[in-house]
Parts: sequence; C-alpha cells; structure tokens
Amino acid sequence: MIANDFKKYCGLFSEYTELRFQENRNLRIVFVNGNLSGNEVGGRSGVSARVCKNGSWGFASTPEQTAAGAKSVVKSALENAVFLSTRDNLNRSIFPKQKAAVDKDFSTHHKRKTQKELIEFVKEIDAHIKETHKNIISRTVLLSSLEMEKSLITSDGSEAFSLTPRTVLIASLSMQSSSGPVELLDMFGGLGNFEDHFKKPSDLYARIAALVDDLAKKTDGISAVAGSCECILDPELAGILAHEAIGHTTEADFVMGGSIAANYLGKTIADPLVSLVDFAHTAFNRTCPVPVYVDDEGTLAQDVPIIEKGVLRNYMHNKRSALHFDTVPLGNARAYQFYDEPLIRMRNTAFLPGNSKLEEMIASVKNGYYLVKTSNGQADSTSEFMFGVTQGYEIKNGKIGKAIKDTTISGVAFDVLKTVTMVSDDMKWHVGGMCGKKQPITVGMGGPAIKCRLNIGGK
Repeated sequence: MIANDFKKYCGLFSEYTELRFQENRNLRIVFVNGNLSGNEVGGRSGVSARVCKNGSWGFASTPEQTAAGAKSVVKSALENAVFLSTRDNLNRSIFPKQKAAVDKDFSTHHKRKTQKELIEFVKEIDAHIKETHKNIISRTVLLSSLEMEKSLITSDGSEAFSLTPRTVLIASLSMQSSSGPVELLDMFGGLGNFEDHFKKPSDLYARIAALVDDLAKKTDGISAVAGSCECILDPELAGILAHEAIGHTTEADFVMGGSIAANYLGKTIADPLVSLVDFAHTAFNRTCPVPVYVDDEGTLAQDVPIIEKGVLRNYMHNKRSALHFDTVPLGNARAYQFYDEPLIRMRNTAFLPGNSKLEEMIASVKNGYYLVKTSNGQADSTSEFMFGVTQGYEIKNGKIGKAIKDTTISGVAFDVLKTVTMVSDDMKWHVGGMCGKKQPITVGMGGPAIKCRLNIGGK
C-alpha cells in the first residue's frame, strides 16, 4: 500500500505539475500438461513528476517512494521542462483548471488466498481437464493478476487515489484433428481480485466442458470460402473492431499524426445503427472492466461519445491535444508504470446495443458466417484492419452450420461500419483486454453482436 497524503508536497510546485506515486503488483501461475511451469509474484513501484513550462513538458521518475524522492523528481522534471522550453519555442500553454477529488479502491473484501492455495486451485483445474476430457492432447491453465495502485496530486488541486485489480484465468486446450492439432481457449474473471471471481474449481467445470465441446466441433471444421460476405460478429469480435480499428484512429495524438479520422469529424462514417462510446467507469448501470474516475493528468474522467448514430462526434484527448483542438479533455491520459508518461489511451470502448435479437440476425443470413472469438488483431491509421478468428461457424439459409477452421477477417472499418444492417440488443465485455500502444495497459472492449459485410480468408 502506498501513501495517499500528498498535500505536504504542494509547496514544491512552481509551474503546472503532476506528482504520481504508483505501484503495480503482478502474479502469474502456469500449469502446462500437469507441470508447474510458471510461478511468479512481483511488482514495481516509484514516484514520477511531470512539469509544463511555456508549453514544454519535463518528466522524471525514481523508484524511491519517499519525500526525498518526490522532491527530487519534481526538481528534475522542472529542470527538464525549462531546458526543453528554451529549444521548443512554444507559446505558453494554459490548461483549463479542473479540480478532482476521488478515492476508489476495488480490492477484495474477502480473505486473501496464499500463493500455495492459488497454485492448488490451478492444479486442480488442470487435473480435472486431464481426467474428464480424454480427447484433449495438450492443455495450459494460466492464472494472471495485476493490481495497479496510484496516488496523484496536481498543482491545480486534483487529488486521486485508485487501487484497481484485475484477475483472469485462461484455459487453452488442444485436440487432434485429421489435419493436425487444433486449439481454442476461454478466459474467466475480470475486474477484482482472485477471491472476487473464484470460489472453488468446480464452479468452472461447466464452462470448460463447453469449451471442449466447441473445440471438438472445430476439429471437424471446414475452411471458410474466401471473399466478401455477410458476417455476424459476436461481441468479442465487435469489441476488438471498436478498439483497434476505430478507437485508435480517434485518439487525438493519432489524429494529429495523420489518422483518417482527421477528415471525418462531424461527418457520417457508419450506418445510423452504429454508436460507439469510450466509457470512463460506468456503463448500463454497472462498473466497467477498467474503471477510470480520474486520469493520470488529474482530469475528472467522463464518457466520450465517439460515434453517434453513424456520425463521428469526438476524439479522445489529453490536456495538450484538447488545447490544440479547442475542447476539453475527458480523462483519457493514462500511464502503465510509475516511470511512464501518460498517453492518450482508451478505457472501455464499446458499440452500443441495438434492437435486434441474435437469433433474428442469424436467421436473416442466407450464406455467411457467425464469428465468435479472436486471437489477435491489428489496424493502421486508415482504419484498415486484419483480425485472426479462432472460433466461428458457417450460416446456411439462416441456420448455424459447421464450425470453421482458423481464419482471418479484414477490411476498412470506416467502410465496414457503413454496411451494418443489424445490431443485437445485448451487451458483453471482454474481461482481459490489453492495449500495446507504446506501453501496455488494461482496457475494456465489447459491445453487442453486429451484422455487417467484410472480407474473410479461406483456402
């Protein structure tokens, strides 16, 4: 636990300053085919300061979480800002003053498990898979936990403390098919500590059985027919489309760097059925997977409506980009480690639900695919994307058919969203999203199922 009484440091500030104490704590346990191959507990902690002088930023950090360490980084950050300001020749930046005071602790209220107990939990799940599902030829069970604890004070008067844990358990299984091994995984958990999600291993057995059943269907899978076709994207695929192909193009630093979104603010980029929001901390009366109440610049976090009924309405900002675009920041500046500077980052990016039922959507497709899970994805500043698909099914005459082998989908998101014809009325979040923009960070992504037209790979 790090201290959150920062008022004693206010006397150190002579320019606009952000002072942040942070500790990240990690846990990782891995069983591979019955063998404990990973057992790690660790963390990193320190203090950083960022100072703005005449529009130039200076940054400094140290692992020394003491008053002396705080004094040292504030002094060094100011010196760096002064040095850079003499060379940048920028006009003085005056950020809108915003005072936020938030204290959010999402850590568990249950008695914490020991490392030995956690190992036994994972071991029992691994043993159950071995004994119950004889057709599994390879298995990996991974338990991963990250706790991010931050205390922040700014010269504008913002004070924030947050402790945000996330715990996920991943079961990755392989089965033999006529053409070689076939793999599929599922992920459990989300916001909170281990004790908030997992009581006993048997609670997960039904979902593991469902995973094995899906994997068995995949071993008999067929190759998709390559080309442009109607597809229904399950929420996991819709979520990665929202994050990778739309979200990144609308981060203001990417917009300033030449993103395609720079040409479309206020214009129609999607069918009116499509709305997209980067949620700060609460959506549909529930806490989001990655709740952010105050960002790492001390800005009070609020939702950013990115697309409203097909029209691109907003970008995501930090204080600097908001000044550039003559708008206000809404809390999208986030840093992963204490030694990282805050970047413009998404928080919980999702399409909004529509009015259709998934069953109706499937019934409306004569010849296409229902795509469920993704392995990875990437997109560029033009919104062109390519995502791997690890679980999917053909749709024939409005009915789910055979499973398909691993494939890819691709397209230009700003074009694909114009082909949307149905959006389901439910909403799901992906529980373990990570974003790798310069520095990794936890993100939420999700949405409803979406019916659209895109390119799918095949033989």
